[in-house]
Amino acid sequence: MTSQSQGIQQLLQAEKRAKDKLEEAKKRKGKRLKQAKEEATAEIDHYRLQREKDFRHKQSNIMGSQGNLSTKIDEETTAKIRDLTSNYHKNMESVIGRLLNEVYHIDPELHANYAYTI
Repeated sequence: MTSQSQGIQQLLQAEKRAKDKLEEAKKRKGKRLKQAKEEATAEIDHYRLQREKDFRHKQSNIMGSQGNLSTKIDEETTAKIRDLTSNYHKNMESVIGRLLNEVYHIDPELHANYAYTI
């Protein structure tokens, strides 16, 4: 019976050791999962910062070129206004003369569709 009791004690001890190893493995697994999660979060943050940096760089390049484009458009607009103003002053007299000529010199005549009936 003592050998049987001794065998039972050995089985109980083996079961306890297995249980302890299992708990230790679960703890290690939990630590590894937590560490992997932290590493993934750090990597995601790093990637996000890199993408934001690239975006800001591209945006500044585009906005910078848009600033140059805006200046160029302003210069072109000013030049067009200057040309239109000079054309206006140059042609104003002749256009007004033509209009007045058409208004003052009327040749009365019957319209082609007018039918004279008595």
